[in-house]
This record gives sequence, structure tokens and C-alpha cells, in this order.
Amino acid sequence: MDSARLKAARHRAGWTQQEAASRLGLSQPYYSQLKNGSRPLPLRLKAKAVRKLRLSPTLLPLPPPSQPLTPVPPEKLAAMLARLEYPGFVHLRRTAIPVNPAELVARAIFHNDLDPRLVEALPWVLKTFGDLDWQWLTAQCRLLNLQNRLGFLVSLARQLANGGAAEHLRAVLGDIEPSRLAAEGTMCRNSMSEAERNWIREH
Repeated sequence: MDSARLKAARHRAGWTQQEAASRLGLSQPYYSQLKNGSRPLPLRLKAKAVRKLRLSPTLLPLPPPSQPLTPVPPEKLAAMLARLEYPGFVHLRRTAIPVNPAELVARAIFHNDLDPRLVEALPWVLKTFGDLDWQWLTAQCRLLNLQNRLGFLVSLARQLANGGAAEHLRAVLGDIEPSRLAAEGTMCRNSMSEAERNWIREH
């Protein structure tokens, strides 16, 4: 999110500069500096602006693609999904700081073993936030050799989507396909027994 997006969001909300500063907990001069681009927006303020101005979380900043990501604990991942209003976790308190959906997916599929309830939320995230930074997400997954997992999730998201969203996801899948690895893997279920693996191969 930059100063131009912040200004556009304020106009859409119908707020004056004074109202925006007050709702974001800022002084008028500080807000004016943010609006003019003379001061950068800190991460916590970006998260607050996304929440208060009802902006898409895809506007939240992402780590540099070269920065190695680590998986987040499952309970934190569930809270992040609740923050994104995933229906399966709406009963949870939204204690997590808002996170960019692309980062959430990358950190989730980095897990070798993850509760299936969390894994099944990921196609919903990809379908719901189709405007996420696909270039960043695919680059991050290639860096971690996780493009097969991402491709599988995108194909599921495409089945859930309709119309233009489905076509967009088909194009994303086409971009991922050339880098698919010739290796067998699981969708965050490395602890799967050999009997389970054999059943899946047969069916």
C-alpha cells in the first residue's frame, strides 16, 4: 500500500483527512505526511489501514522473494484464516495481525504435516483473493521447491471458482505447469503411511 492507495481509500470511505487521522490514531500533521508520501507507512499502520478502510489484505506488504520463509504454528495459521474471514474458522477470535493472503499460502504449504482442516482452507484463499501477487507467490514456491503443491491448490481453487475467476486461475496454472517437478509428494502430509500412499496411487 502506498500513499495514493491510502488517499483513494479515504475518498471511497467518505472521510475527511481529520476523520482518517482520528480513526487511524494519528495526528493530522503525521497523516498529512503519509498522504503526501513524505513518510513511509509502517507495517502496523498498513495493517490498521487495511482493517479500518476495509481494503483487500492483498495490499499488505510481502517479504522479498529471496527471503526464506518459515512455517507458522498451526494455531496462528488458523487465526490468520479467521482474520481473512474463512468460513471454517469464523468462530475463532481474530487475534492475528492481518497478513497478505499470498504470504499465508506460502507459509502454510511449507509445512510437511498440517491439519487437513487448515489445508482445505487454502483453495478458498486462492479463489477469494484472486488479486493477490501471483508473481511473488509462484517465485517463492519455486524457491522452496513447492510449485507442485501450489499447482495442486490452484487446480482445486479453479474448480471452486466461476466465470472470469476460473479463467484467471487457469492462466495461473498454465504459468506454474512448466516448472512442475518430476517428483512424488503429498499435500502437507509427509507422515502418510505407505499403505495410504499405495491406496492413493491405485485410486
